[in-house]
Amino acid sequence: MISTTEKDKIISKHKLHEKDTGSAEVQVALLSEEIESLLGHLQKHKKDFHSKKGLLKMIAKRRKLLKYLEKTNPKKHKELIKKIGLKA
Repeated sequence: MISTTEKDKIISKHKLHEKDTGSAEVQVALLSEEIESLLGHLQKHKKDFHSKKGLLKMIAKRRKLLKYLEKTNPKKHKELIKKIGLKA
């Protein structure tokens, strides 16, 4: 779970305009951070299957958002992947 201060930093880094909190770019960045923290948790607790299921749901949601972004705006999609550090 990421704290609200970390969440605010991520939102301010990826927002498109002043009041943006829910654009695809922001959602992908937040999901990526949440996925990273959950991966660390699952390395310690290998048998936490409930968290693993949640992780898989987050990965699927991020994949869908990235697919949508690639379809609507390929340039922003490439920029976001570089910013977050995902492989294309």
